[in-house]
Amino acid sequence: MDTRRFWVIVASRDHIARGIREGFVQANHGKAGPLRRMRPGDGVLCYSPRTVYGGGEALQGFTAIGSVDDAPVVQGDMGGGFTPWRRSVTFVPASEAPIAPLIAELDFIPDPKRWGYRFRFGFFEIGGADFARIAAAMGVDAGEAAAADPAGIEPRAA
Repeated sequence: MDTRRFWVIVASRDHIARGIREGFVQANHGKAGPLRRMRPGDGVLCYSPRTVYGGGEALQGFTAIGSVDDAPVVQGDMGGGFTPWRRSVTFVPASEAPIAPLIAELDFIPDPKRWGYRFRFGFFEIGGADFARIAAAMGVDAGEAAAADPAGIEPRAA
């Protein structure tokens, strides 16, 4: 039985870019609780409402995809006394995918008129089928993205 779970983390593109470079995710302004719910091999999608934290242009799209590594939740140091909790993630090459064309297809959005409601929580679980749909929109093979083995997630050949 596949016990892999799938998560969405909401953060601005600039914050996601740092996480990709350094191989980690943070959730809910550095809280540890959400990250402790994740298990090695779980799938992770990053959704960015804006390009830059606290401003920037509207983006409303998925900006990164990966899988949770077998490593503990640790505290990072961002300076100024901010020490957010982080979880190690292996990201795979992917294209950004706007959410607008996906809204009607995603099971975790029950009402397309209120599609943004779930994202307000900053961290939430989705089903494997939705993970695969979003992965495909990002140019990652949908079948491999939903596979139990996180090492099987590979970018789709162009």
